[in-house]
Amino acid sequence: MDRIKAFINGRFQNSDGETLIKINPVSGAPIAEVEKTDGALLEQAIQAAKIAQSEWSSLTGQERGQIMMRAGRMLERSLEELTRLEVRDVGKAWSEAISADVPCGAEAYEYFGSLAATIIGTAHKWADARGFTERVPLGICAGIGAWNYPTQIACWKSAPALAMGNAFILKPSEMTPYTASAIAEILHKSGLPPGLFQVVHGDFSVGRVLCEHPDIAKISLTGGVETGKKIIAQSASTLKKVTLELGGKAPLIVFADADFDLAVQTAIDANFYTAGEVCSNATRVFVEENILGKFVEAMKEKTEKLKIGDPMKEETQIGALISEQHLQKVLSYILIGKSEGANLVTGGERQFPDGCEGGFFISPAIFVDCKDSMRIVREEIFGPVMAVLSFNSESEVIYRANNTPFGLGAGIMTADLSRAHRIADKLDVGNIWINSYNLIPSDWPFGGVKQSGFGRESSVFALESYSQVKATYINY
Repeated sequence: MDRIKAFINGRFQNSDGETLIKINPVSGAPIAEVEKTDGALLEQAIQAAKIAQSEWSSLTGQERGQIMMRAGRMLERSLEELTRLEVRDVGKAWSEAISADVPCGAEAYEYFGSLAATIIGTAHKWADARGFTERVPLGICAGIGAWNYPTQIACWKSAPALAMGNAFILKPSEMTPYTASAIAEILHKSGLPPGLFQVVHGDFSVGRVLCEHPDIAKISLTGGVETGKKIIAQSASTLKKVTLELGGKAPLIVFADADFDLAVQTAIDANFYTAGEVCSNATRVFVEENILGKFVEAMKEKTEKLKIGDPMKEETQIGALISEQHLQKVLSYILIGKSEGANLVTGGERQFPDGCEGGFFISPAIFVDCKDSMRIVREEIFGPVMAVLSFNSESEVIYRANNTPFGLGAGIMTADLSRAHRIADKLDVGNIWINSYNLIPSDWPFGGVKQSGFGRESSVFALESYSQVKATYINY
């Protein structure tokens, strides 16, 4: 089996802590031992980050940006290597990872590298004084990642932090440790100084040390709501800045005037991409009553043609779920949906694809006859389970779409641009897509409201959360 180690101060280092077993989602077999970073090594990482951050922040924004853009190009040249690791890590389809999930990591470094030289403050003038403001780095920032997008999360969190002059320590999910280690090595080879980007491995206990450590200025988490609450509590004693990108139960609202084929495909993509393991997926599909039957039939037909199997094969469209435990959770929601009276029109069964019989596969499920009060409609399942609901009026669907503790994303499918604006104005979410879904370019902010979290990943707005304003007043 592979041995995965922490990347600290420019090299992989052994830890005296316990080891965690990494399971391949496609085969169900153990493939690596992950060394849990012990306390002494964590402290070494933090001290190395202090030194690196001091040197890094003394560079001009242009100098930092040039190194970061070079890192982006090296990440881009490593696309196939990182894709192979991500597919092995997560079990997602190769076609998804290589076309979108992994390339966006390189794009983040190129984008934030290009912004590094443009970070400016303001100038002020009074009768007998002058003043200026500047955005300055926080110091050492830490990221705690989820297992569904390990490459994207590592780069989305670290690139704006580095552009602002911070050092960064990443703790990836213990279930997906491969890509973080590869990214750390690539960034180091591209010219980032030792200690600037480091990777530590382990479970929640390692994350807790990062949250409680007084020398770490910020925590950025991608994870579940309950984990987010713990992160806030653990960070409170040192008053850290915190960014939380948490769960969702997003609505996709389909009007009868929408491009029918586009709406059907969007609903499928918004539910079954990465086998449904996406926090912003639109798992509540509201369909206007007069096209409901036709719409469900079209989705059923397309869904049943999706290719489930070995995610390394280019033709595969649905890969594996992350673990046996998570698979059983998703299967339990299938039983819950049936017990609540929803009608399962397709999918929801464990699959055993050729050559991957020990893996964690499930056929994409579509429930109809759903009610807003059902658990499959209210709770985040994080698997390929779609709940279809009907509606008759704008006011009705707006109220029902907002009637959730989550507020990450929403989609609107309609040919009426005025209607799209009216509804978008009234949806209480962080991201809205009209006649599309889940598209997030590097210069576009992503994040939620309510229990979906706060703060933004990507775009210039991310820079704000990795910096603070210093104001200097000069009296004549």
